[in-house]
Amino acid sequence: MSKLQHKLTKQNLSHQHTDKKAYNRKILTGSILATLIAGTPFLFYLYEYVPDVKVWETYFFTYHSNHYESANTGIWVLMMKFVPLFLSLIWFFTCKHWWYHALLIPIVMFSFQTLSALNDENKYMDELHIIWLLPFMAIVIPSIYLIRAKMFDKINDHDKTMEELEEEFMIKPKSFWGKVSQYF
Repeated sequence: MSKLQHKLTKQNLSHQHTDKKAYNRKILTGSILATLIAGTPFLFYLYEYVPDVKVWETYFFTYHSNHYESANTGIWVLMMKFVPLFLSLIWFFTCKHWWYHALLIPIVMFSFQTLSALNDENKYMDELHIIWLLPFMAIVIPSIYLIRAKMFDKINDHDKTMEELEEEFMIKPKSFWGKVSQYF
């Protein structure tokens, strides 16, 4: 009997060790995400450190602000588009609800806006982006509705709670890149 208890104790210790590792990994990941989210105001206000010149030269790159006539203004516009995109991506990759695919629509919108802010040849920014979004929305919105309809069908037929259904419909890749590759 003591050998069996010793074996069970060893197994429990190994499970506790892996549980502790997983818990520590979650704490580290959560801390990094919280720091990134809390740091977004600093990211946004980086434009204040950009000089008010047409051509901004650094050790890493040279930025030509043709359309805005000022590198400071160009970076300000870029940060206004990039920060919401960044926060939406964090929300998308950390959301645990069944409807998180709906976040793809604002992500695509903010991506278009960020690319148009980078494009100096764009005369009218933030116009006609909805036309580019319509085909994407035509795929995402009905897909979300179908998932919702299946969930309510299962609720009425099987007496499951919403939490149980969300877990059933949730796709859980093991890694960050697994979650990214799930969509491409």
